[in-house]
Amino acid sequence: MRSIPDTGKLRERAGRFADRLGNEALYLGYCFRSGMFGIEPPARVVAVGRALWDYGMLGGAVAAAAARHPDRTAIIDEQGELTYRLLDRRINALANSWRTAGLKPRVGIAIMTRNHRGFLEALFAAAKCGARIVLMNTGFSAPQVREVVEREGVDMFVYDEEFRPLLGDLELQLGRVRAWVDTDLEGDDTLEALIATGSTAPPPKPAHAPRLVILTSGTTGTPKGAGRDVPVSLSPVGGPLSRVPFRSGDVAQISAPLFHALGFTQGLLQIGLGATLVLQRRFAPADVMASLARHRVTTWVIVPVMLQRVLALTDEEHRALDLSALRIIYLSGSQLGTHLARLALARFGPVLYNLYGSTEIAYATIATPADLEVEPACVGRVVRGAVVKILGADGRELPTGQTGRIFVGHMIRFEGYTGGDDKERIAGMVSSGDVGHFDSAGRLFIDGRDDEMIISGGENVFPRELEDLLHLHPAVLEAAAVGVPDEEFGQRVVLFLVLRDGRRLDEDEAKQYVRDNLARYKVPRTVTFLDELPRNATGKVLKRELLNR
Repeated sequence: MRSIPDTGKLRERAGRFADRLGNEALYLGYCFRSGMFGIEPPARVVAVGRALWDYGMLGGAVAAAAARHPDRTAIIDEQGELTYRLLDRRINALANSWRTAGLKPRVGIAIMTRNHRGFLEALFAAAKCGARIVLMNTGFSAPQVREVVEREGVDMFVYDEEFRPLLGDLELQLGRVRAWVDTDLEGDDTLEALIATGSTAPPPKPAHAPRLVILTSGTTGTPKGAGRDVPVSLSPVGGPLSRVPFRSGDVAQISAPLFHALGFTQGLLQIGLGATLVLQRRFAPADVMASLARHRVTTWVIVPVMLQRVLALTDEEHRALDLSALRIIYLSGSQLGTHLARLALARFGPVLYNLYGSTEIAYATIATPADLEVEPACVGRVVRGAVVKILGADGRELPTGQTGRIFVGHMIRFEGYTGGDDKERIAGMVSSGDVGHFDSAGRLFIDGRDDEMIISGGENVFPRELEDLLHLHPAVLEAAAVGVPDEEFGQRVVLFLVLRDGRRLDEDEAKQYVRDNLARYKVPRTVTFLDELPRNATGKVLKRELLNR
């Protein structure tokens, strides 16, 4: 007997399909508005289509940009400039050399470099081979490098020479390749040597699409690999374009590490737009600001701690530079905070865009300058195509204004950690690990990490509330709060502060400041002053190190 279709489920699927088509149509519109797509000659359309068909969105990004903008500058770094045509040829040559050496589809390759052309050449060449690409954090220790290599099944390692000691005696089936070279410039183990000997013709279409593993920040333990496929969708570019006015031909300085989700996704988006990428291997505030002025940068991609360090420069240093071309400061990676948002808006004007996302959830919301002018503590409204819900302990959605766990869902699906663990999932959505609430205007606020909540004497204390308050104190440069075990209260609040140069604040004054502004149970039991907070390469505070002090 034939089963009767469940009409409810059919309607639900039809609704999801209609939503998907609607979003894709809007993404397409955003892409046309930005100049990513346009009316092109037939031969150019064929070339772009062929690149994306053969290599996908990841492997074909540079080839597509080269077909549309062959003579436009693609990269400016410490080695000079490259056009899109030359960059594409170099990527082809590297991919063909690696194919000859045995880099086949699904074979693991790790990339551990700073921000320069070598990262992008290795990334896109590996993608054209259909490899499994693992982006390594440049802040890893030697044991972390070895653990990730073994866990992720890495057979080839691309690295800047400065990281050679971290590899030790690690043996890899397809060997090691130096990207940035400080010694033995003529060695045959360099990207330049492989590029010089490889054919610049497009390599054959790989049998399998590439896979990407971006590692979590590891602020609370061992970094995990977050595996994902590149979706057959315009959502990775259309989502951000729905909230941020990126434009084709922009000059984009990416100061955020390219191995980080923010730097990586922005690199890919900017290449899709045919932008010129300005890259520097190390972040030095004065040098970065000079570069913004010299190259007439229009889009600057950073993490909040970088913004904080730039804002520490004097007003005279800022006024000496012409930053009139700067339209967008795009940042993510850790909390921005009310004080820093206000300082940035006052210094740079209405150009600040704050992304809320993570390695696991990709993007969720983006705060525009208009959002931040009204509510500088918010992380903005939901990005087109994303679903963001505030859920209670029972998994049900909470009303506007109530704090609960944040869950996110969209096309860029997190497939679980490569080691086998996973984030909590409810109704197809993934936990962000944060708690927060929406206001009546649809703006999201992050109240804290669900695993950092301090329960002291039966009362809940979120470290972020304390940290935001202390950042408003004129003597405080940085603040971090943690909970430590306490026999009487279960946990007690410990506060760590970094003071501004020339400013004074003692422990009793810090406690009184909290007591004057927050409930008494949120007053820290101990205040410790440090020269700086421990941070990883992407600027996140390493609270596990604070707990060991």
